[in-house]
Amino acid sequence: MKKLSLAIIFVCCVLAVAAQDGIRVKYQGAQPTIKDFATSYLANITQPTDEDECGEWVNLYESMQKAMARQANGQPLKKGATLTIDQRNGYLLYEEKTGEHVNRVEMCYWNEADGKHKLFACNRWTFKNGKPVMGQFDSFSFCRYDNATKKMEECEMPGFEVEYMNTAYSLPRMGKDITVTTWDDNGKKTQTTLKWNGHGFGR
Repeated sequence: MKKLSLAIIFVCCVLAVAAQDGIRVKYQGAQPTIKDFATSYLANITQPTDEDECGEWVNLYESMQKAMARQANGQPLKKGATLTIDQRNGYLLYEEKTGEHVNRVEMCYWNEADGKHKLFACNRWTFKNGKPVMGQFDSFSFCRYDNATKKMEECEMPGFEVEYMNTAYSLPRMGKDITVTTWDDNGKKTQTTLKWNGHGFGR
């Protein structure tokens, strides 16, 4: 049911972008930064929709957009929100804390080995007291950016399948690998690494 609900949400909110010939990434300078990727991605996700479920799904992303705008203007973020944009390392983290719950969105990108593409990831997860709670709208998705066309399109998971039960993923701020944290029934956690190989990931 979890994967099915996510598929429905993606169809109405994200995959619709494919019909519009991908997401154009606007930027200045020699190449896009993580802020450019995030801004373009969020602008497409938060386009107006008549679907109530999609409307709820984009609320956190709309809050993230507003936080990026406020930070750019030197204004404080709303209570409970934090935003980190590390342009040098190509990493972005947005969090909203409400009581014991934390809604977390991570984004980053990798330069692919062919020199022609970049892989962009958006990782959205919900936590309670530091553990994942498999929120209704949690998702982990990738887009492939073409340096020539300056567009990115959603792509399949590059080399692994996402597990949602008692599992969380951390995108790299430093290095290139994804960290996978898993909790067992007794609350003990273990970590494994998905290693970047130039075009995808493997254990």
